[in-house]
Amino acid sequence: MTSGRIAIRRALISVSDKSGLVELGTCLAGHGVALLSTGGSAAALAAAGLAVTEVAAHTGFPEILDGRVKTLHPAIHGGILARRDTADHLAALERHDIAPIDLVIVNLYPFAATVARGAEHADCIENIDIGGPALIRAAAKNHDFVAIVTDPADYHALMHEMAPDGTVGAALRQRLAGAAFAHTAAYDAAVAGWLAAERGERFPPLLTIAARRAEALRYGENPHQQAAFYVGRPAGAPPRPGVATARQLQGKALSYNNLNDTDAAYELVAEFDRPAVAIIKHANPCGVAVAATPAEAWVRALASDPISAYGGIVALNRPLDAATAKAIAQLFVEVVIAPSVEPEAAAALAGKPNLRLLEAGGLPDPAAAGLALRSVSDGFLVQDRDAGRILERDLTVVTQRHPSEHELADLLFGFRVAKHVKSNAIVYARDGATVGIGAGQMSRVDSSRIAAWKAREAAEAAGEPVSRAVGSVVASDAFFPFADGLMAAAEAGATAVIQPGGSLRDSEVIAAADDAGLAMVFTGMRHFRH
Repeated sequence: MTSGRIAIRRALISVSDKSGLVELGTCLAGHGVALLSTGGSAAALAAAGLAVTEVAAHTGFPEILDGRVKTLHPAIHGGILARRDTADHLAALERHDIAPIDLVIVNLYPFAATVARGAEHADCIENIDIGGPALIRAAAKNHDFVAIVTDPADYHALMHEMAPDGTVGAALRQRLAGAAFAHTAAYDAAVAGWLAAERGERFPPLLTIAARRAEALRYGENPHQQAAFYVGRPAGAPPRPGVATARQLQGKALSYNNLNDTDAAYELVAEFDRPAVAIIKHANPCGVAVAATPAEAWVRALASDPISAYGGIVALNRPLDAATAKAIAQLFVEVVIAPSVEPEAAAALAGKPNLRLLEAGGLPDPAAAGLALRSVSDGFLVQDRDAGRILERDLTVVTQRHPSEHELADLLFGFRVAKHVKSNAIVYARDGATVGIGAGQMSRVDSSRIAAWKAREAAEAAGEPVSRAVGSVVASDAFFPFADGLMAAAEAGATAVIQPGGSLRDSEVIAAADDAGLAMVFTGMRHFRH
């Protein structure tokens, strides 16, 4: 890379986003920079009283094809791509009467925004920029001699860098060139993703992923790991409310683990139509409840495992109100996230300055389609988001005893929670609240035993003489391969079971349920979560 500074004598400006344009143009003109521009950009600069030359006048060739061709001309690209340290290049410029262009200010047609507003196919096609990416790539390639700016947020950096003699340094040019190539790569990724979606191809042969860094994090899962938070979604995909959309109202910066756990908590709590609260620890729920009010749901979710809830993440599917906030404030928690936060609730938590309070602006749709990615060595696993939902009509009763209406409601509740518990997952639920959760065990029977132990422990902590698993229902994210896991639930006091079914030993498991007097339903859908 050339280490010296370059003088900006001529700038080409062609922008879709005109924010900050006049301020930049005024600064450049003040340094004696000649301005070339196109269409609306030229009009905006001229309206501000700045001298500007239309590209058509500069090239001697008019815009044609409804503006599809205007900057694709040797007088433009020759002026950008010529190396100033190569005699042959300079001679070619002089021979063809091409003026050097030292600065290119370009941002592209709003393709993603056009797709997002549901525009017709033809409109989307017309918003695929051609000349802009060519200009950007040319200037970025020749950043030894040309500066390229694609983001209005970088205008001030450019203006601050320009010396009184109109020169800019090499370090800034190199940074802006890298940003420019990333910009065109993300733009092309959006177009490729949209075209794949248009033809119904969910998993194209070449997957392009573009995301913008939202925040550099202090570290990753552990202090020796560096990390950052990136935000992005496929072209045309609607925003999914959650940690990526949330506005932080107070508290320390979110950590890598905070972000991961908060996402898990918010996706879980969105599963429910009634007011719900979920408390998450290490991406697993330790307490979930639905109730008439968020405050009541909080009390019941906390009762599920009050020890594990300490230092956890709290998610609500209703606006955070003052009563709930005051109750949450009695416990140390890392993060609280809700669709919105009432002013009185924010005031109630203001005394805990380290608590991160997030306002997501909406709830994610648990049934909405989307893709989930996970990294493996030198690659990615890509799958549909688990948008599966089981309703009462989807259930098959396989035992002699049918579940009661009350049991049915708890079974459906428990199965929705199990969807968000690391497999092997067992969830005991009673009266719309979890009472014991067993997560992430290698053996399903061990998950059953852990969940039962949690239910006993919570009862003892509350001074209750009987385990909370007694009279509960149990949900399993996948089938019971043997009857032992089912019998562990029966011994804990569960009265009904929901599971996907599909084991070679289903008949044995059903017979064991009948012998124990349990009601059992099959869903036909599993929810592995690894």
